[in-house]
Amino acid sequence: MARAQGARAQMALAFETSYGTAPTGGYYQMPFASASLGAEQPLLSPELLGYGRDPQPPIKDAVTADGDITVPIDAESWGVWLKAAFGDPTTTGTGPYTHTFLSGNWALPSMSIEIGMPEVPHYAMYSGCKLDKLSWQMGRSGLLTATASLIAQGESAGVASGAGTPTGWAMKRFGHFNGAITRNGVSLGNVVSAEITYENNLDRIETIRSDGRIDGADPGMAALTGRIEVRFADTTLLDQAINGTAAELKFTYSLTSGESFELTAHAVYLPRPRLQIQGPQGIQASFDWQAAYDSVAGQMCTMTLINDIATY
Repeated sequence: MARAQGARAQMALAFETSYGTAPTGGYYQMPFASASLGAEQPLLSPELLGYGRDPQPPIKDAVTADGDITVPIDAESWGVWLKAAFGDPTTTGTGPYTHTFLSGNWALPSMSIEIGMPEVPHYAMYSGCKLDKLSWQMGRSGLLTATASLIAQGESAGVASGAGTPTGWAMKRFGHFNGAITRNGVSLGNVVSAEITYENNLDRIETIRSDGRIDGADPGMAALTGRIEVRFADTTLLDQAINGTAAELKFTYSLTSGESFELTAHAVYLPRPRLQIQGPQGIQASFDWQAAYDSVAGQMCTMTLINDIATY
């Protein structure tokens, strides 16, 4: 008897033309490190009396389909997740291509994602997937991955794949050592770590349906937040926090082969932090930053991905 193993798991993804309807082709083979995307339907314990101490059969509750997928931040497949988070990019160039994603888009695409375990076999297709949150951390070392949090309409399972032959990617991963942070165009020093989170704040449309699925997931107010942990060596960030002014932060990754990814938060505000001395070691300060709409740029943030992919 075959047993499912994560090493043999497969993931395929395609953007939908109609929400909740899985395409018959056009799937990408997506690299991933872990996945908790799934559908669950809890049972409700009966409240009825008069039948003795043994309970009556439970009742099925509504279906919930959501979860997280951990993915690499790379030069090619990363653009799929950026499109899911921000909508269609503006693409320029003739190779390399520059894909520009802007925040504030009201029209976010839906996806069908199939997770397959071929040794069972079991192929679960999650249709009507929309990206609720995209987050990652910057550090000095380790593997660079991001977490994509998804809300799906529902799940359908079968013993054969419905994704056909997915298109693969050339794996060109960014690493932590490829990263850099600038503030108003000047390199920001003494940064120990950074966290970035973009949220679409999706609103589930939970109407009454015979299949128990949701009708959709509409985008709410977007949010770009994070944290910067710095060694306290100067008062640049502290002065900004005290004065309540905004600054532009750029988080960049680049490869020697020319591919790059850059997140520009056009107007970042910092809270005034508590400076704590906890012993003889170096003193660090944490800034839980928030980005906001910038009238000059015309949006809250811009994502720029440069690679050899012509279109997403």
